[in-house]
Amino acid sequence: MKTWCYGYLAIALIFDGVVVVGLIYQYEVLVQFLLGLSAGAATGLAIHVAHHISEENEHDGENKEKKPSMFGLQAKRQ
Repeated sequence: MKTWCYGYLAIALIFDGVVVVGLIYQYEVLVQFLLGLSAGAATGLAIHVAHHISEENEHDGENKEKKPSMFGLQAKRQ
């Protein structure tokens, strides 16, 4: 688990460095690409968190009749 955390930290720091370079040197195409990439990453993270919220609701017994959560996702029963 630690390896994944260090990996994500390294990726985030490299991404931040590329953003700084793009902003300092005003590389318009690079800045637009990074903006799109960060928006996609934020959306992916939101979907991931919504899935975990749905799973937690199921484990807490709040989702007994297997209806979709407010995000429209259903956790898989194991």
